[in-house]
Amino acid sequence: MNVNNENTLAGGSAGKYLTFNLQGESYGINVLKVREIIRHTSITVVPQMPRYIRGVINLRGKIIPVLDLRLRFEFSNVTDTDHTCIVVVQARLPDGKATPMGLVVDGVEEVLKLNDAEIEPTPDFGGQICTDYILGIANVKGAVKTLLDIDGIVGADTLKNFKPAAASPGPAQPE
Repeated sequence: MNVNNENTLAGGSAGKYLTFNLQGESYGINVLKVREIIRHTSITVVPQMPRYIRGVINLRGKIIPVLDLRLRFEFSNVTDTDHTCIVVVQARLPDGKATPMGLVVDGVEEVLKLNDAEIEPTPDFGGQICTDYILGIANVKGAVKTLLDIDGIVGADTLKNFKPAAASPGPAQPE
């Protein structure tokens, strides 16, 4: 188990989680991070982004970057369906600023209230596998749900890659 998970679990992970489906598996994020859930809509592609950054949407006049969690987790079968939706979350950047981010998921399941007894620490998969973005594993009614740290998923490397294209400077000026 990594240090981040130990600290998180020591402080308690109990609370309400929005659960959703990706590739037939259940995941959850803390509802305090969720701003809204919207139907899948047209996404404007932004050039030179990592494959998992689908682009941006205009949400009531505000431009929101959209990340496809299926691609972020490197799932091979990524197909939008009638249940595909965008979960808009408030992600914390490494510099401490909060920013809205859309997450494409296969479908939203429910909001669960979990207590500490229902949440297991993240298993140790060995030193070569990064699990910093996993808060823990919940066992609810016989179903396993992976609880995600959304800041870890969309944080440093993801938004660092997004920023230059979003604020790209104009043509170079001759000296």
